[in-house]
Amino acid sequence: MMPENITMNDTTSIILAIFAAAAAGLVGSFALMKRTVLAGDVMSHIAIPGLGLAILWKIDPLIGGGLTLLAGILLIWHLQKSTELSSEAAIGVIFASSVALGALLIHSTEDLVGALFGGFGNLSAGQFAFGMAVSIVVIAALFALRNKLIIALFSPELATSAGINVNAVNLWFLLIFGLAILVSLRFLGALLVGSLIIIPASAARQLTHSLGKFLIASMVLSIASMLIGFWFAARYGLDQGATIVVVAAALFVLSLFKKKD
Repeated sequence: MMPENITMNDTTSIILAIFAAAAAGLVGSFALMKRTVLAGDVMSHIAIPGLGLAILWKIDPLIGGGLTLLAGILLIWHLQKSTELSSEAAIGVIFASSVALGALLIHSTEDLVGALFGGFGNLSAGQFAFGMAVSIVVIAALFALRNKLIIALFSPELATSAGINVNAVNLWFLLIFGLAILVSLRFLGALLVGSLIIIPASAARQLTHSLGKFLIASMVLSIASMLIGFWFAARYGLDQGATIVVVAAALFVLSLFKKKD
């Protein structure tokens, strides 16, 4: 039984959620292979200061979140390239600073809940079009770059000898990562959006043994988590973001019962 009184805005939100979840699942699969899957949880927090500034200046929170995500990604990439810091250390420095700055900027409890757990009001036609475009770009870019990403992941030296600019590939992946986070912020907020990158990909890894099946399964499980979470949240009046993450976690637990071949 579906929730009653589904509006046009609900329909467009669901359509966007499907594409956003597919993008997050695909990004998560590559992040898992790069062993940077936890970066999704950390990088999403970089958006918090931008969300705080946007709320303070009364503009679309996703604009502020997107700008600080971009700035944070470029800074992380620069730290990786020009210092001896690992990806995890560079992301950790930016993460801690972002959370502290966001806490200083967001004073309203209601605004803080929206920033951390999602729910930025009704979806306008412009926001829908932008979200769809970003999701499609993320998916298309990852499929276009998949061979370079995989070679750079398993052997940077081989990638360099093959004429692949590893630094450029890493930057592109960070930017794509940031876009996937941005498009899902509306539904899960800065605190939970990383879960949609981490959990479905981890479940897909348990269920598959080939690259192609892994990528598809990660996208399908992410979409399933989003849609089932939407349904439960609407049906029983639950928090949308938290419900989606709980559903994703339940699917991961179920994946653990698959026997190893």
